Amino acid sequence: MATTTATAVELETINQDARPSLTSTATVPSRGYSHQQYETNLDDIAEASRVADAGVPEGGYGWVVTICSGILAFLSIGFSYSWGVIQQGLIDEGFSSAQVLPWVGSLCVAMVAISAIVNARVLRSLGSQRTSLLGVVLVAIGQLTSGFSTRNIAGLFVAAGVVTGQGLSLCFMVSATITSQYFNRKRGLATGLIYAAGGAGGAANSFILDALIKSVGTAWSFRIVALITLAMGLPAAFFIRDRIAPNRRTFIDWTLFRDPRFFFLFLCGVVATFPLLVPPFFLPLYSVSIGMPGAAAALVAGFNLASAVGRIIFGYCCDKIGSLNSLFMTLILVALSMLSLWPVSQSLGPLIAFVVINGAACGGFFSVFPTVAGSVFGSARVSVAMGMLVTGWSGGYLLGAPIAGYLLADYGGASAGFKAYRPAIYYAGSMALGAAGLVALVRLRMNKKMLAKV
Repeated sequence: MATTTATAVELETINQDARPSLTSTATVPSRGYSHQQYETNLDDIAEASRVADAGVPEGGYGWVVTICSGILAFLSIGFSYSWGVIQQGLIDEGFSSAQVLPWVGSLCVAMVAISAIVNARVLRSLGSQRTSLLGVVLVAIGQLTSGFSTRNIAGLFVAAGVVTGQGLSLCFMVSATITSQYFNRKRGLATGLIYAAGGAGGAANSFILDALIKSVGTAWSFRIVALITLAMGLPAAFFIRDRIAPNRRTFIDWTLFRDPRFFFLFLCGVVATFPLLVPPFFLPLYSVSIGMPGAAAALVAGFNLASAVGRIIFGYCCDKIGSLNSLFMTLILVALSMLSLWPVSQSLGPLIAFVVINGAACGGFFSVFPTVAGSVFGSARVSVAMGMLVTGWSGGYLLGAPIAGYLLADYGGASAGFKAYRPAIYYAGSMALGAAGLVALVRLRMNKKMLAKV
């Protein structure tokens, strides 16, 4: 026990000395800042990352942390990815429209990105356990107050959008970074398992919320889910532990933008998040448009189950073929399934095929991206890099699904049949294809050999 503690302290001391600081002349670009100094600093950080990675236990208590982080993902990510079911319930109750309600669900998920840098700082100040506890409480408060806002759209934006989203962001930051403290070779698999739980939560929540809405209405459905969140989330958060004391010095590392890899990955995240929420938010409406209203909840659940499987598969692929290769695969599959399969899905068979492929690929994106951040930029600054990268997701999360909603309305709305969805589908697929191209630029910059593990 003493040896483990000493090692953790030594690693943190090395990381703190090697990590960039906003007040350090070695990391803040200035007129006297040379390229050689910048390269030397990168070498120091890379060495700190190698030392930190060499000391990870590749499991042990890390599996407990993985399971508990998975429970948090099950509750928080799962709720956000079942918004399509809640949205349909609110529309059926005559509360609002398909043009307005996607903004609420998008705002909830967008808070993950909007608050990323601030919450990375919160994580460094409070540590993973207290950050997780705070995240669970905020998610539950948001869900509970949403139950009193089902006739007040402004209140729903604040409760289901801002408050729930802030709690989701805190839980996400813990889940995205905690595996780097316990895993190196198995990091992709561990991260994939955590986010697979989020996909499974989306599937479970879709069925639970559909049943609750039909029996007790949307208001009480929100309140019941809030109680479930507290009952499952607080014990799980309590058992999340940091292996290494968090470094409280680094907040934002602007020098990362001097690295072309970071710049293009940042752009990739900006573009890639526009299409990712379109299928889960619009599949219920689409199923009604093609004459299958009874399949709405099942399609969303199927999407989330496929997402869960995809997060494990692509997380495992990160360890075997490389994280950048895996990220490229996820985005290509998202693009191809949207551009070629969804537009012709007028019956249950093709629609199920689309749900499985697109769900697995969308889920894979979320499990692969944190692994890319750790492998490309090093575990010594993964939380800073991840916080900055995720901030770039704000626009896509917030605007992606609403843009699809407005395109749908401009071409006749849900009542106009499946052809009215095609402009929105092609817009989403094109954004995914553009993001895949940006990943390809990073991958080729690091290694031009097509079959190399990158």
